[in-house]
Amino acid sequence: MLVGICSDTHDHVNNIQKAVQKFKELNVSKVIHAGDYCSPFTIPLFSGLDLHGIFGNNDGDKFLLMKKFEEIGGTLHGEFFSFEDDKLKFAVYHGTYPEITDSLENCGKYDVVISGHTHQAKVGTAGDTVTINPGSVNGFDQDPLVAIFDTLTKQVKFVELND
Repeated sequence: MLVGICSDTHDHVNNIQKAVQKFKELNVSKVIHAGDYCSPFTIPLFSGLDLHGIFGNNDGDKFLLMKKFEEIGGTLHGEFFSFEDDKLKFAVYHGTYPEITDSLENCGKYDVVISGHTHQAKVGTAGDTVTINPGSVNGFDQDPLVAIFDTLTKQVKFVELND
């Protein structure tokens, strides 16, 4: 199964549309957003995807964000989200506090830990745990990115959103 992973969209409508298009082209089964949408008006752009998200430190109107998620059939899980798919245990945390991210990555409870916040794309391992930061959909001073995780091979591929 392919899982689309994104974070830190920060209201960048054009790049969100590109990310959604890539996820649909690659036929991902689920999309994980690791927070920092910023404004609720961006959530309908993810329509048509099985979207699961958490809050980031820059997300303003949390109640309206939750409502917009519900309107498109997505789920906003709060500050932290864990789930199991293809016999892999996932943890999703924005990354606001690096000590919490490090604890999740090193506790040995999860097969995959997804975080954002730093806007720096990173894939690594902590023991048997795959650690993924998809970078930023917004891009800021770097290439805007999303990540694709294959649950069968445990491989991560970064996809640039530049034309």
